[in-house]
Amino acid sequence: MEAEQLFHTGNYFDKLGLIPLPGSEELTAKIDRWLVNWAAMGPEARDTFVIPAECPRFQSGDGKALIHDSVRGMDIYIIADVYNYSCTYTLFGYENHMSPDDHFANLTRIIQAMGGKAHSITVIMPQLYGGRQHRRSGRESLDCACALQELQAMGVDNIVTFDAHDDRVQNAVPLMGFDNLMPHYQVLKALFRKYPDINPSKDGFMVVSPDEGAMNRNMYYSSVLGVNLGMFYKRRDYSRVVNGRNPIVAHEYLGESVEGKTVLVADDIIASGESMLDIARYMADHGAERFFATATYALFTSGFASFDKAYEEGKITGVLGTNLTYVSPELRQKPWFVEVDCSKYIAYIVASINHDVSVSILLDPHDRIMKLLERYGKN
Repeated sequence: MEAEQLFHTGNYFDKLGLIPLPGSEELTAKIDRWLVNWAAMGPEARDTFVIPAECPRFQSGDGKALIHDSVRGMDIYIIADVYNYSCTYTLFGYENHMSPDDHFANLTRIIQAMGGKAHSITVIMPQLYGGRQHRRSGRESLDCACALQELQAMGVDNIVTFDAHDDRVQNAVPLMGFDNLMPHYQVLKALFRKYPDINPSKDGFMVVSPDEGAMNRNMYYSSVLGVNLGMFYKRRDYSRVVNGRNPIVAHEYLGESVEGKTVLVADDIIASGESMLDIARYMADHGAERFFATATYALFTSGFASFDKAYEEGKITGVLGTNLTYVSPELRQKPWFVEVDCSKYIAYIVASINHDVSVSILLDPHDRIMKLLERYGKN
C-alpha cells in the first residue's frame, strides 16, 4: 500500500500544525506542500499546516517568541535547523550571525510560547544540537545530552533527527521518543538521477568508509548494492590538540584495489572537507575512475575553493548533500554539487506520527532501494 493511502482515514490532519524556526522556512514549506497534497485527497483539505510564528530580538540581543494562532489541542511539529548560519540579527548596531546556541534558545522560546496548550510536541531537528560532542573525555561538557533532557522537561514528546553523530545520546532521555533516520534511499535516488550511467556492480563500483566511525552507514550502502567495501584508518597525533581534537597525520587505506572503479564515500558531515579531499586524492592517484562523496550535512565551513580545485583536477566527480540543513545559493550553483531533497521523507514521518501509524517501514528503506535499482535497471 502506498504511504499516502494510510493518511486518508480518520480526522487527523485538522489537528496537525507545523512551526518553522527562523532559518527553517524553506524546508518547512516543502514539507507543508506534501502534507497539503495528501490531505486534499481526503476530507481534511487545508491550504497550509504552517502556524505563523516569529522570534524577534531587541537591539540588546534579548529575544522572545510569538505564535500568532492557537495551538490548543494540536499535534505540533517544530522544524529546527540549528546550524543555519545565514540567519542574522542586530546586536548593539552590529550584524550578528546566529549560532546553534541562538537557534536552540529560539526553540525553547517557541515551546514556552505554547504555554502547555498543545496536545503533543515533536521537534524535528535534522542535525542534533551539540551532537558532535557525544562523549566525555576529561573535563568536558555534554551539551546534546543536557539539551535533550531540557526539551523533555519542557514537555517535548518526540525528537526526530537524521544521521546522528552517535545515536547513543538518546540514552540521556530513555522515556522520550527518539527517531534517528538515515537518508540512504534519497541519496541513491539523487545519485542515479544525476548520473544515470553509473553501474553499481562488483566489477566497477565500490563503497569506501572514510574512517572506522562511519563503517555502519557505508556497510549499509555496500550491502544493499551488493558491492565490496573498503575503509580508511585515520592515524592521529595524540601528543597534541588542534582546534579541540587530535590532528590527523595520515589516512591508511584498507581494502582491494580501486583501479578503474567508481568509488562512493559516505559520511555524516563535511565540515572543512580536508579529510574527504585527502581520500579523493588517494583514490585518483590509485586509478579510481570516478569519485563521489556524500554527506548528510554538507557544511563546507572553510568554503568551496579546495573542492573547486579538486573538481577541476578530476579528483572528485560529485558531492551529494541533503537539504536538511542550510544550503547556500553559491553551493547550489557548483557543478560538482548534487542536492538531496528529504522533504517528502520528513512529511511521511510527520503524517505517520500524526496518524499513529508505525514508522518502521520508513526507518528501513531496503525495499524502496530495491525498487529504485529495478527502476533504473541497476540490479
